[in-house]
Amino acid sequence: MKELYFSDSWYWFLLMALVCYFLGCVNFAMIIARTKHKDAHKIGSGNPGTMNMSREFGLKVGLINFLLDVSKGGVPALISYFIFRGYVFAGTDVIVSDFTRYFCGVFVIIGHIWPVTMRFQGGKGIASTLGLFWFALGCEEGWYAAVALLWLVCVLTFIAVTEWGSMGSLLGVTGFSLWQGIIFYLRYQGELMNVWVILIFMLLLLLNFLTWFAHRKNLIRLFAGEEHRTSVKKLSKGKRGMQNM
Repeated sequence: MKELYFSDSWYWFLLMALVCYFLGCVNFAMIIARTKHKDAHKIGSGNPGTMNMSREFGLKVGLINFLLDVSKGGVPALISYFIFRGYVFAGTDVIVSDFTRYFCGVFVIIGHIWPVTMRFQGGKGIASTLGLFWFALGCEEGWYAAVALLWLVCVLTFIAVTEWGSMGSLLGVTGFSLWQGIIFYLRYQGELMNVWVILIFMLLLLLNFLTWFAHRKNLIRLFAGEEHRTSVKKLSKGKRGMQNM
């Protein structure tokens, strides 16, 4: 492993933050809606995200939106992994790519939720966050990607059965965070007070805070019993099908 001195490479981290933020500002729901002569902010719930696209245009379009957002969250983490996996922070055993995977992810999610290109009115970041964890955990062990996919299926099954879309999504993010957190704890249990290890755990916590904060209104409605149900059957038929039911 080569040593990386942050004092000599800080500008790369600044560049990563800027690139990932502006990548996060690319909102695929807005792009898809425009191809159909619509404004994602003016249809359905007004949220430019997967669920709103599914309600308006059907499950197929929603799935396309979901996969694009998943890739937006995961690909930057994957690229940073291959660039920095052979480095450790100078004077430590902390692998640089363990930090950069989630550093990149956090800025993608911030850009998705608060995009400067959309007057800071973006989506809620769930699909991109799930994609980040899916790709990042796949970097740990190749077969983790398959297990992560199984977890995603479990999340979708939970949503389909309970019709609680926001809660199922948030539980999915939290489950991934705990899984990755346990891996990092076991890897760095002898260096838990190292500043880079602390920052890695802070990034995991920040990802949870961002997604839960973005869903705060959904949670209030959920606990008040006023949250809209997410029916997969209705989503598969889009807005027209929902109006006829």
